[in-house]
Amino acid sequence: MTTDFTEVAHDVIAGVGLLQKSAPETMKAFGALSTAATAPKAIDTKTKELMALAIGIAVHCDGCVAYHTKMAHQHGASREEVAETAALAVYMAGGPAAVYGADALRAYDQFAGTKP
Repeated sequence: MTTDFTEVAHDVIAGVGLLQKSAPETMKAFGALSTAATAPKAIDTKTKELMALAIGIAVHCDGCVAYHTKMAHQHGASREEVAETAALAVYMAGGPAAVYGADALRAYDQFAGTKP
């Protein structure tokens, strides 16, 4: 399976832009929620992005896997942290999460510019 996760993450951001034009008040509220939820308080932003990634894996959301892997990488997450996040999602969501967990590692490698 070959997926360009950079493109998928870009598509997520572009899709949000489309929604902002069509439903500006809703997306303004969603943006405020995103900012509040990911702000570093008792839990740092990197950990929150890894949590969002685990949820994205568990609910089988391609865009979520790409976007939150990108954000976790940007906030300093290591490949090992992404792997542990994927493992936790597999534990919580079973076999289908294994497919998305592997995608999270592939996405991390693309964002880091490395291959395993």
